[in-house]
Amino acid sequence: MSEQPSTVVTEPPPVPVLRGDDEAVAVARELARRFAVGAGGRDAGRVLPREQVDELSASGLLGISVPARFGGADVSVATLTEVFRSLATADASLAQIPHSHFVFLDALRRAGQEGQQRRFFAQALAGRRFANAQSERGGRTITEDATTLRPRPDGDGYLLTGEKFYCTGALFAHWLVVRAVLAGPPPGAPGESPDGAPGKVLIYLRRDTPGVRVDDDWDAMGQRTTASGTVHLDEVAVDADQIVPFTSIFDGPTTYGARAQVLHAALDVGLARGALDAAVAQVARARPWFESGVAHASDDPLLVQQAGELEIDVRGAQALLREAAVAIDTAELDPTDETTARASIATAVAKVAGARAAVRAASELFELGGTRSAAGALGLDRYWRDARTHTLHDPSRWKVQHIGRWLLTGTPPPRHGQL
Repeated sequence: MSEQPSTVVTEPPPVPVLRGDDEAVAVARELARRFAVGAGGRDAGRVLPREQVDELSASGLLGISVPARFGGADVSVATLTEVFRSLATADASLAQIPHSHFVFLDALRRAGQEGQQRRFFAQALAGRRFANAQSERGGRTITEDATTLRPRPDGDGYLLTGEKFYCTGALFAHWLVVRAVLAGPPPGAPGESPDGAPGKVLIYLRRDTPGVRVDDDWDAMGQRTTASGTVHLDEVAVDADQIVPFTSIFDGPTTYGARAQVLHAALDVGLARGALDAAVAQVARARPWFESGVAHASDDPLLVQQAGELEIDVRGAQALLREAAVAIDTAELDPTDETTARASIATAVAKVAGARAAVRAASELFELGGTRSAAGALGLDRYWRDARTHTLHDPSRWKVQHIGRWLLTGTPPPRHGQL
């Protein structure tokens, strides 16, 4: 598909600076209330949520993780997860768009230089959106990157070449954050690993930079309106002050991966609650099964049992999400091997529980609602399609393995962006 006119990026108007955790959650819940209106129609027609994304920028939410010394609220991870959970309850596709925004602000906080932090945190506070350009279709695994940043022959900056896929939010981004291999850096250059071998870097790149093209070609069965697309990079000029080290983030104890993953878990948990809320609405309209002998579907004892089991699953996932967020906040106060490992394990538990709850609630929604709930006009299948698509992001089976090893032998989980 060619890029649609609706994906033209506009500069956001002046935005408020949110000052605390409670204000951030309140704003997110109000946005979720508004975003829920028309979510099914946007999914059905693959209408990209330009208006809603602009509302998100104008709300001030995109700056809530900016450190206080740079003018932000520096909210807790617990607050950030609640923001994502609330938005995903209304529209999980829309809620995923700012995920990478917050992940790469975190990378900047950990590895950026003072001037870079001042520059890009100011952009976030102004409502500018950062999007992901990390994954590639090629390579033996997702950790392998062919996209390369190399010094210009004349020594004046760098050139970036490659192609990225699964670039959530790229169609509406003001900035793309590209993960690349820094080829042949001089000693001490950004991205060099401790042993002198080339490492990986993040390049903070304006989307309108010459040589950058974003295709609107996302065609998954679910998460159809995440504004994803393929990013093409053709000899893009890059200055040194746009480059932030990536490899070194994992050199010591870190919560970087846990913070990224807990937001994915929040999307799943929010989606699960949204699906269950939709199920409750359908039960109110459903006819009781004739063998139940009751006047209303909500009095059918078998249906009541199933609804109760689902509520337990969803509430359990919500509780585990909160527990993981608190573990990350605790670890960030004292990031040791022990505290960061516990945070990663708690996050893995929350991610597995959230994925299971989302898929189950989105599927059993139809059992609770009955045949009428399968009507195409209702669009309730978006919950299952979104859940099934998003939960493929990071395999639960590997998280269960890390959890089991930690439990039985105390083996710490590895350090990478998926834990």
